[in-house]
Order: sequence, then C-alpha cells, then structure tokens
Amino acid sequence: MIALLTGLMAFKAPSHVTLDVHGVGYEVLIPLSTYYSLPHQHELVTLSIHTHVREDAIQLYGFLTAAEKEAFLLLTGISGIGPKLGLSVLSTLSVRDLFSAIQAGDIEKLGTVSGIGKKSAARIALELKDKVARLHPAGEPAEPGSGRSANRLYEDALSALVNLGYRQPDVKEALKRIEKSGAMAQGLEGAIREALKDLAKG
Repeated sequence: MIALLTGLMAFKAPSHVTLDVHGVGYEVLIPLSTYYSLPHQHELVTLSIHTHVREDAIQLYGFLTAAEKEAFLLLTGISGIGPKLGLSVLSTLSVRDLFSAIQAGDIEKLGTVSGIGKKSAARIALELKDKVARLHPAGEPAEPGSGRSANRLYEDALSALVNLGYRQPDVKEALKRIEKSGAMAQGLEGAIREALKDLAKG
C-alpha cells in the first residue's frame, strides 16, 4: 500500500496531478484545497496518499497536509460517502470549517457541498462529532506536521528519498547531518529539500 509519494510535479490540474517518482508517473486524485497549495510544475512535492482499492481499479488520493487526509478518511468512513464525495467536501470547505461545522451541528453549511443533501449532512455531523471532538477538542484541525513525531518525520523523509533513487546509507547520513543543523524543524518538505541539497554535495 502506498502511503506517501515524493516526486517531481509532471502535471497538475484541479482534480489530479501526475508525480514523476524516479521515472514512474503516478496519477493522484486531489481536492482543491491541495491544488491551490501545490508548487509549480517540475518542482518537488510530497503528498500523503490514501490507496483506494476497487474491483476494477486502484486509485490514489493525495493530500498536502495530514489534516486533509485525516478529514478525508473520517468522511469516507461513513456509509454512503465514497472517495469522490470526500474530495468534493474538501474542495468546498476547508478542514477548519468542516470540523467547526461538524462540532456545531451546522447542517446548512455541510449541505453547501455538491452531492451532500440534508440527510447526508445530518449523518456526517452525527457520526463524526465525537471523533472530531476527541481529535481536536477546540475544533481546530492539526497544523501540517504538528502531530508528526521526530521519528515519524525521519522515517517519512528516509522513505521519500530512497523512493527517489538515493542509496539508503547515503540518505541516513544526510538526515543525521540536517538533524544536527535543526532543519528537521521545517517539517517533511523542508527536511527533504535540505537533504537533497546535502546529497547533491556528496
């Protein structure tokens, strides 16, 4: 199962992107919230991935932030709400607005999403209210990377760089050096960017 992809932005559109990962192109479906924050074409990007397996296809859904992916998984865990509708919700409401509407039981706001009627909106509010409250007591979605432990960040950066074709021992050495420099505090994107610079020197 693919959980993370780091590659060059070969193509981007409001509904999907193509990532060039070491010569292999992956088509990834995305919400507008991710699209608006994507880098320019041919630049490096890391997406958190949800792999959706159907009888007739395997589809990849990508998100720039952990909060987006978290919201998507919560939504698609509800009966009757599939990945396509989950993307539609995130393309209409920010994660912050979505979680606030769920906690407030704001059926009207949830109902502004195309494909979400009053019954579906009520079901979303009912089924996710407690889950959202446990995850984010103040109704605030986690900031990108804020829930990522240092060890998880290291492992994700290691996996992404190895997927780009670098030797694991070289990557580990590069990550050790940027850890000492404090670059890991920049989050996953920053850690990968600094590690690439370090690897280029070698």
